[in-house]
Amino acid sequence: MHALKFDWNPLTGIDIIGNFKLHFYSLMWVIAFVLGWYIMKRIYTKEKVKLEYLDPMFIYVVLSTMLGARLGHVLFYQSELIKEDFFSIFLPFSFKNGVEFTGFQGLASHGAAIGIIIGMYLYRRKYNYKSLLWILDRLVIPVASGAVFVRIGNFINSEIIGKASGDFPLGVRFIQDHYNKYEAVRLTGIKDVQEAYNAIANNAELLAAVPYRHPAQLYESFCYIFVFLILWYFYSKTAKRDQTGFLFGLFLVLLWTVRFFVEFVKEAQVENRAAWDLNTGQLLSIPFVLLGLYFMFKYKPKTTVR
Repeated sequence: MHALKFDWNPLTGIDIIGNFKLHFYSLMWVIAFVLGWYIMKRIYTKEKVKLEYLDPMFIYVVLSTMLGARLGHVLFYQSELIKEDFFSIFLPFSFKNGVEFTGFQGLASHGAAIGIIIGMYLYRRKYNYKSLLWILDRLVIPVASGAVFVRIGNFINSEIIGKASGDFPLGVRFIQDHYNKYEAVRLTGIKDVQEAYNAIANNAELLAAVPYRHPAQLYESFCYIFVFLILWYFYSKTAKRDQTGFLFGLFLVLLWTVRFFVEFVKEAQVENRAAWDLNTGQLLSIPFVLLGLYFMFKYKPKTTVR
């Protein structure tokens, strides 16, 4: 078997004006949300639910996802931002080295999941139709599809990288992760960051220092395709869609099980190993899996869904 190994030094965005850049990572989020809206529209049309509920749901989902993901990242992985760069928590800018547009970076999926659940609870209180779990049972389908594109965005950004792959036949050298942009400019003497990275990619000595790593983002993205397909199958082909909480629980079990196992080949985002040598991402995934099993096999709704 021939080794599939390559260097990854992409153009991460398009310069618009000044320091403002349209990041492809942000574009992946846009695709995820737009595709999710169309999937939910198809579901609501099929089940004869008023489409007027869809647009406000979209707004709640976008806001709760982004806010939950950002706060989750700060609390779980980068709490030092509270003291060092507080306003960057809520704004797509970094203020540590002057004002720099960074886009939506530093987002945690565990935080996003919590944010969506809270957001849908608030949405359901205002728009009184069906039940919270009925909504969540269907919303998890587009969420799973969106996760595919978010991880592709992480790959484009050379973030959430995998561990060194060694002799494994698949490996990627993430040049833009190994050398940060300030390092790249200093080592090459080229002020344009992308040109500096291009120079490193053509410098055998500098390139040799970059290890081949598992493309963990692509592993995860590929698995999420199957999470989406499984959820869609149970929704469209079985009676499980009528078992309140089942699809929501199945989503939690499948998605966070994937996350748990992919973490074994992923560099820990924070070095705080705990019980059984698990990292933060794995420890946070376990409660979600247990909650999912509860909704799949134990949960009994108290009232009939209207």
